[in-house]
Amino acid sequence: MKIYKVGGSVRDKYLGYPSKDQDWVVVGATPQILLQAGYIQVGKDFPVFLHPDTHEEYALARTERKTGSGYTGFSVYAAPDVTLEEDLQRRDLTINAMAINEQGQLFDPFNGMADLHNKILRHVSPAFAEDPVRVLRIARFAARFDFNIADETLILMKNMVTNGEVDTLVAERVWQETVKALTTDKPANFFKTLHTCGALERIFPELNNIIDNSSAISYLQQARCQTDDSQVLFAVLIGNLDDIDQNIKSIKTLCKRYRIPSQYRELAILTARYHKLCQNIMDLSAKKLLDILQGIDAFRRTQRFEQFLLVCKIYHGKSAQELYRLFKIANRIKVAEVIEDGFQGKEISKELSRRRIDIIANRGN
Repeated sequence: MKIYKVGGSVRDKYLGYPSKDQDWVVVGATPQILLQAGYIQVGKDFPVFLHPDTHEEYALARTERKTGSGYTGFSVYAAPDVTLEEDLQRRDLTINAMAINEQGQLFDPFNGMADLHNKILRHVSPAFAEDPVRVLRIARFAARFDFNIADETLILMKNMVTNGEVDTLVAERVWQETVKALTTDKPANFFKTLHTCGALERIFPELNNIIDNSSAISYLQQARCQTDDSQVLFAVLIGNLDDIDQNIKSIKTLCKRYRIPSQYRELAILTARYHKLCQNIMDLSAKKLLDILQGIDAFRRTQRFEQFLLVCKIYHGKSAQELYRLFKIANRIKVAEVIEDGFQGKEISKELSRRRIDIIANRGN
């Protein structure tokens, strides 16, 4: 039995990146051998085990054969006669198909180190085209590492779009890869890559035109330089696509299709509905300003309001600061004060709004 460190942790070691998870492959073993050694089996479709002390994942060396559509349509063969090279050959990219043994020796049968040095994303074998998730993963790696895609790999990706393999992607995996891509160093590269291979139109038709809109891409990159909040980045990406009504409709459609969490959807919709009003904030009446603050629910949901302000800062610069200043002024008026003055029922909210409009109009004076 031989054990090798494999995959992303090996790649990241040579890139000088920290790696959260370490994956291991075991060659020449059976499930019974690992179970007797105290490992805990967790894999249902193929033998994966947790180390009894570190709880890191150890997988038996395996090969895969395509049996159906989508990323689940595979049959797996895991046995002691599967070699390390055969296990590495089933992986997606050469930079992910390297291994290190227990003595620290590198095994690189597919020249992943050369591609790492040359900043190239290249598929290991034609089997790359059998798993549609790999289109998303390679787009995410292009965003994370700012690497170029090998011509022959791009051809495979285009073929996966043409033959409908990409259409079998499940919602959860699309969103999982997308939300990871948003917080990479170059998130725009994710969408550019999908556009180049034709997948963007199939996966995110609402976003297909942003690649031709340099300002949209620029806004996303500016936002990434200022935050790693994926909710804010998503709102910047999708909150300025069309006119307000169409934009909100597109956001709802996209979020429903990929089961995107409600906090992402809500911030994106607020962005679409209100951010353009904040562009010329000094020209707005005190009542309109209060309407915006109430529409955003700024007085009750301050954390989300701060996220909205960051989106506005990307789009409109100092207008966001002014909106926050006016919010602080309006927030001096508290509900408790209105109640103490004898107002009851519906009159409370009316008086609260009146006082807030007055203080906004006077800019706090």
